[in-house]
Amino acid sequence: MTSTTVFSTLFWRKFNPWRWLLLAGLLIAGVAAAEGINVKSATLEPTEETYQLSATFDVALTQTIEDAINRGLTLPFIIEFEVTRPRWYWWNEPIASGSRSRQLSYNVLTRQYRLTVGSLYQNFDRLEDAKQVLSSMRGIDAVERPLLHKGVTYEVALRMRLDVSRLPKPFQVNALASKEWSLPSDWYRFSFMP
Repeated sequence: MTSTTVFSTLFWRKFNPWRWLLLAGLLIAGVAAAEGINVKSATLEPTEETYQLSATFDVALTQTIEDAINRGLTLPFIIEFEVTRPRWYWWNEPIASGSRSRQLSYNVLTRQYRLTVGSLYQNFDRLEDAKQVLSSMRGIDAVERPLLHKGVTYEVALRMRLDVSRLPKPFQVNALASKEWSLPSDWYRFSFMP
């Protein structure tokens, strides 16, 4: 047996096309999962008068969206939440729902990113720093204490998404036609008992 034959035999034993296809599929799935918004954790905590919702998100923007921010486009994000009481005999009973908006923008003159939450804003030198603060939500009044009864299990759902309806009209058309503008955000659900 020649050294070429031995090498060829060892190569084809080690080279399995199904392994390579599986590896390529995992790499593609990893890249697809890297873009979008996912909820990492969420909690509902009692205060004197309300239950407050806190959450941590994983925000990964597409290259198209990052380019649009760097050219001065303001990106509106919305965080939606709802509290329901599950019922086996009918649809879930809605207890409370709400939304909070945030805006991420870039000022070309000052070369700073700005995150706006309500009437408050904060400036950042790097996009990564702005995304880190965007990814955290703390102490949002979600539901009043008298609405939740002790010993009853409630379901809390929340999500964060890019609010395409608040983009300028030309970008709304692009968002409808391209997945680059659609940041997937599934509802994150967890049970809560006061």
